[in-house]
Amino acid sequence: MEQVIRVRTMAEKVGFVSTRFAGNDGVSLESAKWAEVFWSSEHISYWYGGKLDRHPDVSHCVPEAFFDHPENVWINRHIWGRRIRSARVNARIRKLTDYLKISLDEFCRKFSLSFLVVENALTIPMHVPFGLAITEYLHETAMPSIVHHHDFYWERDRFSVNAVSDYLDMAFPPRLEDVQHAVINESAREQLSWRKGVPATLVPNVLNFEQPPSPPDSYCADVREQIGLGEEDIMILQPTRVIPRKGIEHSIDLVEELGDPRYKLVISHEAGDEGMEYADTVHELAAKANVDLRIVSTRIGEFRHLNSKGQKVYTLWDLYQHADLVTYPSLYEGFGNAFLEAIYYRVPMVVNRYSIFTRDIEPKGFQVVVMDGIITQKVVEEVRRVLENRTFRDKMVDHNYALAERFYSYSVLHNKLDTLISNVKGI
Repeated sequence: MEQVIRVRTMAEKVGFVSTRFAGNDGVSLESAKWAEVFWSSEHISYWYGGKLDRHPDVSHCVPEAFFDHPENVWINRHIWGRRIRSARVNARIRKLTDYLKISLDEFCRKFSLSFLVVENALTIPMHVPFGLAITEYLHETAMPSIVHHHDFYWERDRFSVNAVSDYLDMAFPPRLEDVQHAVINESAREQLSWRKGVPATLVPNVLNFEQPPSPPDSYCADVREQIGLGEEDIMILQPTRVIPRKGIEHSIDLVEELGDPRYKLVISHEAGDEGMEYADTVHELAAKANVDLRIVSTRIGEFRHLNSKGQKVYTLWDLYQHADLVTYPSLYEGFGNAFLEAIYYRVPMVVNRYSIFTRDIEPKGFQVVVMDGIITQKVVEEVRRVLENRTFRDKMVDHNYALAERFYSYSVLHNKLDTLISNVKGI
């Protein structure tokens, strides 16, 4: 069993920096968990970003730092998918970089920060001027920093052809003495060492397994009815966006093979920013397979409220509370938050053996129905057993919860962060 050792550190003022801290994206969610663990050690967190939903009293919002700001959108249009950048593009990159660097200094001075936590802004180059600004600021000030990496540019084909290879080498991520790097999987740690010669600490994504979820309350008691499910229906939930790497076609194959009209496939999120072609294909596949597919994104939000029609809007957590099975047939994930979420809410799972799952998660002994790229008859029969045998299912989810508490809890994160702070502060 992994031993948790608490390192006593002095209270610090921590500045979180990214293009966005808002909504339910992985960076926003994980940074909030880090802040919660920091708070348990009396460290106070402050937030810098281009789009924020944090309290104004502890925030510094600079719209130009958002990756979807018009100036950055223009720059991106001129640096990706081509090999040459013009002097005009250079000038606009430089102008925005200088402005953002000044705003970072204002943020640090405004809150008298002890050190920074940079969340993915020096990892994936969705905002190159921002990455340059952070790198230059850290170099010029020697501000102690933890740089938290979620997904690197070399993991995304869309960044392979570019006119900014010098900037990528300089800032994504930088090689600086006063920086501690943290990654979310073992492969990322190896790649960072090989490509940049930079050591990193493995800090997996976590959930607060020390505090189990509350039972379903009255607000979400009718969620199944509201999304059109009957009392006898079985909710097979895929808690992802509708994008190609999420492998929704495999979930459709599974429900088709189960061959029971009670099984309903529910997708929690919309297509996002990768176009509608895959979403259209998913609908066509479901129709041909006679699978009852429900994309309920319009009824799922970041918080509970009533929409303009007076209908309840639920959270993703409300769906988990009522799901009978979670499908997670992703082709690739940086870690896999939905995996931990399903375990937290004690929902059994079907998981495709994506590379990070195979290397980092599966060896720990979780009990899930696994698939290797296709839905086989064995997978279908295992799913039937999980859904039809309550005793077997309860033992499975209880076993998974205990393992997750051991490997992916706040206690583990607390230990990792204490060590990172000690390293970056030279304690």
